[in-house]
Amino acid sequence: MIRWLANNWRTILWSLILSLSVWIAAVTAADPDEQRVFNRPVSVEIVGQDPNLVIVGQIPESVQVTLRAPRSVWGQLDADESPVRAVVDLSGLSAGDHNVPIQVQVNESPVRIVSALPSTIDLTLEALETRALPVDITINGQPATGYEAGKALIDPQQVVISGAQSLVERVTRARVVINLNGTRESINQSLDIQVLDNNNQIVKGLGLTPSSALVTLPVSQQGGYRDVAVKVIVKGQVANGYLLTKLQVFPPIVTVYSTDPALVNNLPGVVETLPLELRGASEDIITRLALVLPEGVSVVGEQNVQVQVGIDPIQSNLTLSKIKVEVVGLPEGMTVQISPAEVDVILSGPAPLLDLLLLQDIRVVVDVTGLGPGTYQLTPRVEILVADVVVESILPNTLEVVILPAGTATPTQ
Repeated sequence: MIRWLANNWRTILWSLILSLSVWIAAVTAADPDEQRVFNRPVSVEIVGQDPNLVIVGQIPESVQVTLRAPRSVWGQLDADESPVRAVVDLSGLSAGDHNVPIQVQVNESPVRIVSALPSTIDLTLEALETRALPVDITINGQPATGYEAGKALIDPQQVVISGAQSLVERVTRARVVINLNGTRESINQSLDIQVLDNNNQIVKGLGLTPSSALVTLPVSQQGGYRDVAVKVIVKGQVANGYLLTKLQVFPPIVTVYSTDPALVNNLPGVVETLPLELRGASEDIITRLALVLPEGVSVVGEQNVQVQVGIDPIQSNLTLSKIKVEVVGLPEGMTVQISPAEVDVILSGPAPLLDLLLLQDIRVVVDVTGLGPGTYQLTPRVEILVADVVVESILPNTLEVVILPAGTATPTQ
């Protein structure tokens, strides 16, 4: 046996190699390798960063990874929530500029990593610096006429900024911004803190603790001034068949003033306009009206107000009975019989239009264009010469139409 193995070992070896090759070929044919770009971007993970250093500037958030794997493994890769990782290891790196490789790791196997785009990233590490700054208050604009702002208070009065040394050194001050333009109410709200450089440009990329501050600013009305509502005085009625749908005044509140505060304090909380005449109106109205004020009291700003009035026709229904049906499109040499020959039509629209509607303004038509002899069930159409009038229904809505050669006796039922 040993002598036989010694004499035939080459043959045995070749047989094993051939068998292995056949097996590999069979497996490959059944589950071939496929090279693809992974179906979603892979987020970049930073590890090993010195806690006393920060990254300056932008680094890629994700990379595109190309892999080669058997088809069955691709199914597992696509189904797995996060089978691929892209790791940037900053262990041992000091402050300065660095080019760091992106290490791609795959949980499944067998998988070969073909490429990653990008394959490296350039980044700058800087020393982490922290500094405390007082928070100033910047007030923009003025309160509404007749109002004055008191002293603003802020809590907390200090912010701690942290980040790259070069960014922290750019910061010269911290602030919150209050917009008082036209306000009539005191301010008590949380506002974002901004950090600025020498050019009053906002410095971004820094951590702020806290990121906002509570600002309180009292706003009160000065003596002799008062805000009152505007009441529009209306006379008369709109035209018959019409409805008043809208009555708006701009501004709805005005500020009045008097050198004698008692005069404005004694007002009832509203001021009236001169009368707005609506008698017989049938269209929208836009006009300006003066205000009626007691002597010694004046309006701050515009001395009159704009009034907008919406006037719409009342919607109504109308039934027209026994309207004769007309035929169009009847070929020469043909005659037609319609049953029934008259229909009822229900209309809707503005009441004034329906009141003026005449029978001559409406037609009920059956179109037989292209039809030959025979009996048909057809739907008539209604033609109305007046706009804004709508056909609600036709009774009946289907007619029997019999088309016959001219001279043919009418069929009996």
